[in-house]
Amino acid sequence: MVKNLQSTFKLHNGVEIPYLGLGVYQMEDHDEAVSAIKTAINLGYKSIDTASLYNNEESVGQAVKESSVGRENLYITSKVWNTDQGYDSTLRAFEDSLKKLDMDYLDLYLIHWPVAGKYQDTWKALERLYEEGTVKAIGVSNFKEHHLNDLMNASNEKPVINQVELHPRLSQQSLREYCHNHSIAVEAWSPIARGKLLEEPTLNHIADKHGKTPAQVILRWHLQNNTIIIPKSIHANRMKENSEIFDFSLTLEDMTQINSLNVDERFGADPDNFDF
Repeated sequence: MVKNLQSTFKLHNGVEIPYLGLGVYQMEDHDEAVSAIKTAINLGYKSIDTASLYNNEESVGQAVKESSVGRENLYITSKVWNTDQGYDSTLRAFEDSLKKLDMDYLDLYLIHWPVAGKYQDTWKALERLYEEGTVKAIGVSNFKEHHLNDLMNASNEKPVINQVELHPRLSQQSLREYCHNHSIAVEAWSPIARGKLLEEPTLNHIADKHGKTPAQVILRWHLQNNTIIIPKSIHANRMKENSEIFDFSLTLEDMTQINSLNVDERFGADPDNFDF
């Protein structure tokens, strides 16, 4: 049951990840990022999602050190970027991320995109890191079903999570069902579609009915679909708003209406047509 900001999803390896975390993509100003992350932690956020591409791992590390919450009580995710993929280069990239974060381990390490011809070797490196205990869980990002099939046919460990673009305009129903059938958790990046759906009439009607904002309705829709979410914001009031989604429930009719908004529209890149 998802009751509050501390509610967690148990991954297939037994590790628990908070349902709601803070994404830090595009937080490029160091001081601003440190302040935003510390604000989120003070509000009760326990999960922070970064990546080597974001160039803010140092900011995450500093914010964690300066926060009033111990590292062991936080959940930190990072990702290996496309140009670092391959077995040896992934191991080096991981060490570089740990150094920038100034941490001894990561809670979750992901392959950022499925770079053809490389992601299997990259995964073997992640398996080694997992076996050595410097990562508590390993997963992927932006993988479609065929990527997952290909990966799992040549691996010892299956991903605990697949982080993908997911929102009411891109509901990823078949991919979510595939992941559910393989006990792979689904995590949504860009869960509110970069704010592009906040004027959508159906969402506003449902929001008015519940006395909530359209963003809160979208995030609640994700939770009721058992999706992990990492909305990003540098603003304290928006972080607080994003966290106030545990005191109401969407009806079956609400969920059906939101599901009907799907048009398979991506605002990010298509993993099959990404310029790696």
